[in-house]
Amino acid sequence: MTTRNLYAHDPGDPGWTVPATGAARFSWEYDDGRDRLLALYQKGKDKQWDAEKRIDWSLPVDPYDPLGLPDDNMPVYDTPYWGKMSGKEKDELRRNYAAWQFSQFLHGEQGAMVCAARIVESVPDLDAKFYSATQTMDEARHAELYGRFLQEKIGLVYPIDDNLQSLLGDTLRDSRWDMPYLGMQVLIEGLALAAFGMLRDATDKPLPKQILAYVMQDEARHVAFGRMALRDYYRQLSRAELREREEFVIEGCYLMRDRLRGDVVLTDFGIPEAEAVELSEQSEFLRIFRQLLFSRIVPCVKDIGLWGERLQRAYVDMGVLELGDASLDLLMAQDEEIAERLDAERFAEEEAARRAEVAEAIAQGAGGDSGTPET
Repeated sequence: MTTRNLYAHDPGDPGWTVPATGAARFSWEYDDGRDRLLALYQKGKDKQWDAEKRIDWSLPVDPYDPLGLPDDNMPVYDTPYWGKMSGKEKDELRRNYAAWQFSQFLHGEQGAMVCAARIVESVPDLDAKFYSATQTMDEARHAELYGRFLQEKIGLVYPIDDNLQSLLGDTLRDSRWDMPYLGMQVLIEGLALAAFGMLRDATDKPLPKQILAYVMQDEARHVAFGRMALRDYYRQLSRAELREREEFVIEGCYLMRDRLRGDVVLTDFGIPEAEAVELSEQSEFLRIFRQLLFSRIVPCVKDIGLWGERLQRAYVDMGVLELGDASLDLLMAQDEEIAERLDAERFAEEEAARRAEVAEAIAQGAGGDSGTPET
């Protein structure tokens, strides 16, 4: 079975070609480079993991309730549409929403892999090339595990959202070497982290919680990398050059806030498009997601030096300007800690199970001993 057979909609051409622009840059300077970036590169090497082994793929997943979220998270909950749905239709709606969410994660991770490879090619500094190479591997692993989760556990895939594809295409088509950093590491990764974190903290299902927590542990390094590289570079740019990048951020933020809603899932269930958009906009789940989305992006944008008057006005309009003072370092530290705690809990459970097996084997052996040696 090919992935095409699992798509909820025909994805069209099986490939997407984005014309490459810009230059491939080599560096003949093999000195040690920046200490902070090389330390992150070392961490990137040390923290590599195998999605086949670290994830417990034997854990069961109910495809009709893969995340175990309350039904009131559904935009149609407590509406006439929800009241008319049969139990089977409600099951399918949960499945489709999870498929849409994880499909966007999957497509975004492939985009991140391509962007990381583009950074390896185009960034002028060797230390940044080194780290980007480890990130390329990280993103390949993430695409691998999201693809497996969708194919084996949910059995349904959605095509890439048009607006996510548009933002990804704009990021890749720009010839300036810093734009894959800005578009991917700051905007798209910020979007992903908000969605990952929201689902990681809400689900009580072990398998998706593992996947989301371990991916977020990697992403904490990726965001740190983008912040370091862009902060250093943007200090050198003119006011006009910074304004161009701020315009890109403004457009990207409005796009993510206003367009990435998943209302296609509702139209698949026969709800007219205008009503699907309205129901999605009124969703409490979407409101919380947007708040978390900007909690990741706004402090990062401010940290790298894009904080001009027009950008600040846009964030005032979005109601998120105050998030510029949030501690991104604290959020990233929490992401690391959650993954490590999950590992510790899993290892403790496995160790307890092994001790129980040994104790049972000893007890069985002792019970089979008659106590009288044969002569």
